[in-house]
Amino acid sequence: MEDIATQIRAAREESRPGILTVERKDTADVIGYCGLIPHGNGSPDEPELAYELLRAAHGCGYATEAGQAVVAWASEVGYRRLWAGVWNWNVASRRVLEKLGFRETGRVEPVSVHGHSLLTVRQF
Repeated sequence: MEDIATQIRAAREESRPGILTVERKDTADVIGYCGLIPHGNGSPDEPELAYELLRAAHGCGYATEAGQAVVAWASEVGYRRLWAGVWNWNVASRRVLEKLGFRETGRVEPVSVHGHSLLTVRQF
């Protein structure tokens, strides 16, 4: 988590949140990404948490660990609210967001053949 927080701080010094690679500590293999992106509402003060891992890395707690580091950093630097979208069928990702303190807003956006995207929010 400290490694991710250090990378995020460096990005913040450049005045922008961003996406970071998620690597396994023991092998340094890149297994996905996690970070903050601009949210569709247009407010730079309320970014969106985005993450995705390789299928081989699912179920190991990496998304939760990376998400915790990003959420902790966002709180430290003063963000008041974060958003996250999640596919309605992605139960595992919905659980990750719940562990990170996000709650579903009830807003559902139909999106092509992939299903529906649920909007979640986390307040600090």
